[in-house]
Amino acid sequence: MRADEPLTERAPVSTADRAPLADAPLVALRPVQTLRRRWPALLGAAVTVAMMVGLLHELLDHGLAGLRRTVPETPGFYVYFLLSYLALPVCDFVIFRRLWGVPPGAFLALNKKRIANDILIGYSGDAYFYAWARARLKMVAAPFGAVKDVSIVSGIVGNLTAILLGAVALPLGYELIDPELVRTMLWSLGLALAVPVLVVAFSSRVFSLSRGELWFIFGIDWLRITLTCLTIALAWSYAMPSVSIGMWLFLVAGRQLVSRLPLVPNKDLLFANFAILVIGHDRTLSDLMAFTGASTLVMHLLLTLLFGVVYVWERTQQWRHTGGA
Repeated sequence: MRADEPLTERAPVSTADRAPLADAPLVALRPVQTLRRRWPALLGAAVTVAMMVGLLHELLDHGLAGLRRTVPETPGFYVYFLLSYLALPVCDFVIFRRLWGVPPGAFLALNKKRIANDILIGYSGDAYFYAWARARLKMVAAPFGAVKDVSIVSGIVGNLTAILLGAVALPLGYELIDPELVRTMLWSLGLALAVPVLVVAFSSRVFSLSRGELWFIFGIDWLRITLTCLTIALAWSYAMPSVSIGMWLFLVAGRQLVSRLPLVPNKDLLFANFAILVIGHDRTLSDLMAFTGASTLVMHLLLTLLFGVVYVWERTQQWRHTGGA
């Protein structure tokens, strides 16, 4: 504007002229916001597909061979096997019911968490359940801290159980195990003890939940391990009644011990050899172990199929409520 040019009042820009400029950024950002809202559902679908692929691989690899072995005829085996299988998700449901007041639908999510941890990479199920909590439980401000604390406490209880069982089982069965392997097991027990000691030492920085809630989780995990060991021992005793329930409990204790040792290779083979040395019946016992493992895979597969049906039903109901839009 020149100095001698007269000042004139400019015409105001109309609202209609400004509207396209104001709306353009919102339209561009809308897909990003939609993706942020949908990532828990996308993760859940991806986990379901990955679990299905992993289960089919496991079944075709050695699971079907286990099912072709000697099948227990007594119903007691299947009843106690089912109780042993459900002990983990039931106890997890009790924990998160106390922490968050989760609805009954959380039981399916906790089963999927368990299957993903068994079949896929470690803690993939915990990542899925965190996503499920973010999507479904709007009252939970920071679900990651609770999921993390539950996983850590569960690991501590498992390690302490291994230490206690090792203190009982090793003096009774060390003569049946190679001396080099005994030394490896002792080193593993030392490492298993170091983990809870370090976690407790830095508990103020590690845990997010209150001390009362942590002790509650600790007690439920002890109960879970006890129920799992007792029910699988009863299942095996029904399958092979010639072996006493006391001997089965001893073997289950050894199985729990071996499963928690970080430095021991071929844990399943070690337990099978130890069990055969203790009770004999090598062919019958190996068939029973193979059938138990295959039955676990079948339960995983049936529940994964159920998850898929529930997911399709939920998406169908959502599509109907939105009028197909």
